[in-house]
Amino acid sequence: MTRVILDANALISPFQFSINLDTEISRLFGSPEVYVPSSVIDELEGLERKDALKLANRYEIYSVENIRDEGVLEAAKELDGILMTNDSQLRERARSENIPVAYLRERSYYVVEGEI
Repeated sequence: MTRVILDANALISPFQFSINLDTEISRLFGSPEVYVPSSVIDELEGLERKDALKLANRYEIYSVENIRDEGVLEAAKELDGILMTNDSQLRERARSENIPVAYLRERSYYVVEGEI
């Protein structure tokens, strides 16, 4: 089963760029298991992004010990999942750890890099 891990900016992107995140996830991966690390929930609460928090709560919350990006990478490694993020630094870190990444192209659709 394919597993997708969502970062905070992936959850914010639908509200910034009018993207349907569920449609993009289905287009790329079919019907995967979708997870939001607990560190992302904490980050969205700190940013007071109620819209993104509401979206995040539609998915499975995955408890991690680390905070911020470290928590996201922790979840991606433990779940052997594909990281969905638009954060270029996080993408680079994931790439260096051989974690596949889906990211936004042209502010309108997601693409995947790395081996799935």
